[in-house]
Amino acid sequence: MIWIPVVALALVLGVFILQYNKLIGMRQLVRNGWADVDVYLKRRADLVPQIAEAVRGYASHERALLEAVATARNQAIASGSNLALRAPAESDLTTGLARIVMLKEAYPELKASENFLGLQNDLRETEKLIASARQYYNACVRDLNTAIEAFPSNLVAGVAGVRPQEFFELDDAVEREAPKV
Repeated sequence: MIWIPVVALALVLGVFILQYNKLIGMRQLVRNGWADVDVYLKRRADLVPQIAEAVRGYASHERALLEAVATARNQAIASGSNLALRAPAESDLTTGLARIVMLKEAYPELKASENFLGLQNDLRETEKLIASARQYYNACVRDLNTAIEAFPSNLVAGVAGVRPQEFFELDDAVEREAPKV
């Protein structure tokens, strides 16, 4: 008869260990997903000065737009991993970059610039990478947050210190007006 409580305790401990490892693995996926998003956002931020310089040569009187994009870039970089600050800063940067890319319609010589076209292609590719990485990150966050709320992993999450994570969401208006590059 003594073996029944021992088996029950072993079963509970086994479930706890499995749930703990699952949650820690999911938390690592979220961290990895964010690292990927961050790499591509940095890549885009590194393109901004080059794009601004290419535009400045052809559309020097667009100074206010170029300064606004530079400010948005700096705010995005300064916000680091704080999603509450990063998402709006990235939205502003996306909007500014879309406006810069649209300048090519007003400046035919800019449209013909090989340097600008190359940067435009780099930006297009980077935007695709950001969208893909953001989608993966948000899927990992969704899975982790679901596991944290579901039984029995919700009991383990509290003990293990695993907390819900924020989704990386941009402003809806920006989503609808993604840069057409």
